[in-house]
This record gives sequence, structure tokens and C-alpha cells, in this order.
Amino acid sequence: MKNNIDIKMLAKETFELEASNVLALSEKIDDDFVKVVESILTLKGRVIITGIGKSAIIAQKIVATLNSTGTPSIFMHAADAIHGDLGIIQEHDLIIAISKSGNTPEIKVLIPFLKQTGNTLVAIVGNNSSYLADQADYVLDTTITREACPNNLAPTTSTTVQLAMGDALAVCLQTKRQFSDQDFAKYHPGGALGKQLYLKVGDLSDQRGLPQVQADSNVRNVLISITKFRLGATVVEQDGNILGIITDGDIRRMLEKHEDVSELKAIDIMSENPKTIEKTELAVNALHEMRQNSISQLVVVDEGVYAGIIHIQDILKEGII
Repeated sequence: MKNNIDIKMLAKETFELEASNVLALSEKIDDDFVKVVESILTLKGRVIITGIGKSAIIAQKIVATLNSTGTPSIFMHAADAIHGDLGIIQEHDLIIAISKSGNTPEIKVLIPFLKQTGNTLVAIVGNNSSYLADQADYVLDTTITREACPNNLAPTTSTTVQLAMGDALAVCLQTKRQFSDQDFAKYHPGGALGKQLYLKVGDLSDQRGLPQVQADSNVRNVLISITKFRLGATVVEQDGNILGIITDGDIRRMLEKHEDVSELKAIDIMSENPKTIEKTELAVNALHEMRQNSISQLVVVDEGVYAGIIHIQDILKEGII
């Protein structure tokens, strides 16, 4: 083992090599790339992506990205395809084959069968003189200068470039489709990203009730209200109007300031002008508001009318961050 190797420098050289090859893709975006995007936009079927080895792994990631951004896609392993999986391909599908060399045995065996289906064949290939490039309808050039692997063997730079090309396709398709953040949420309903885009304040506050006391309520009733709803606060209201809020912190400050609290009323210990948020706002916006103001609760309103309290723990339990 060479103990004198500068590990930091080696890592930086890897980044620089891969980054330079990704940047070089800009010069390789030609009419074929545009035609592939246009073909997918008008596609009646799905995008089928295939590959072998490390290229197969990249294919799976590109499929995942396309699916999550509005382009129905399926992964088909090149080796499995010639043993029965060709049945995946339907009449109106478009096929993308990924290969660095474009001449691997599995790809060379598979291509004739793909051509027989009559589907459009796109090559993401690192060798424009290869069998795959020659047979494809469109070629997306992912040629590299060399692998980051010191032996120039292990797929490193090549797979990074393939992945970047897939991302470029996905971003172009997403933008042309005007795929919005709300569309994105539909494909990610259970994840943190999805919840940030669809979970509303009212979805959480409506489950917790309406902790409230009147302006002339005594301290005992205030404590009962705070304890009952377990939100660390209660709203002080009068004739349907929000006068203020009483939090656990207000109670502690009251006890520090007054030895006798028997004559105190809610209006005496409340904090005026509490921070409010509309129930239709996204829950993630409520979280930002709480953090910005160093508070744990927000008063929820429905077009100005008191509708509950949302606590920071309600949001954190949803796994939004």
C-alpha cells in the first residue's frame, strides 16, 4: 500500500475529472437530444430503459427520476430481456439503451430484437462508432476522456456522465410539461418532500380542537384549557375576536411575578397580537414562521376567524424535515 498518497488531492482530482466530463456534455447536446425530448413528449406509451452492469444501475435511477417527474418509465435489464422480458415492450413505447462501449455481448444480442419491435431506439453511448450507436435512431453522446479509476477500468466518470445525461432529459421533459410542485407532490405523497408540498396547516390543527378561554376567565380555567388540549397554549377570545394567547411560558412568568394569582384573569396574563397563520397555508410555512420567531405555536385562522392552534411538534411528527 502506498502510504504517501495524498488522499485529499486524489479526491479533488476525481471531482475535477468527472466535473470536466459532465461539463463537456454541453457541447454534445445536438438535434438528436431535441428529437428525443420531443418524441417522449408526444409518446403514447412509456419509456423503457435498458442496460447491463453499472449502466443498468444508472438506468434504474433515470427511470426513477422520470417517473417522479411525470414521464412513465420502466427498467428492463438487458440480460433478462433476451430471456423473456422483451414482453415488457409495447407498441407505442420508446426504448433507451445505455452502454459505455456500445459493443457489450448482451447489448449486441439484444439490439436486433429491439429493432424487430419497430419502437424508436435511443442510445446513451460512450462510443459513437459502436454497434449500438450505429443501430440507434437517435444517439446521445456520453463519450469521456477517461475513467476516474486509476486503472481507467472501473465505471466512474462514465456512469456519472450517463446519469447527468438522464437528468438533463428529465429536467427538459419536466419543464416542457410544466410539471409543477403540486404535480410532484402527487407522485410523492408519503415522503417528506411530498408533505412539504401538500400538507396544510388545517390538516393538523383540525385534529387538535379549539383551546380557548374568555377574557375574564380565571387562572384555574386557563390551566385546564392548556392542559386539556396539550398544545402548550390557549387562545383568549371575546365575542369571536382573538384578544391574545396564553402559553406555558406566560404561566411561568405569571407565577414568578405574582404570589397571589387568585384575582388574575386571562386578559391580565395573555400576550397580545399572537402570530397567526391561515389554515390553508402549507404546514412547512408554519414551521418556518415558528423558527423565525422562536415560538412553538401559531394561532390558526380561517379567513380571520379563530380555527385552532398548530404546535411545532405536530409538524415535526409528520417528518417534514
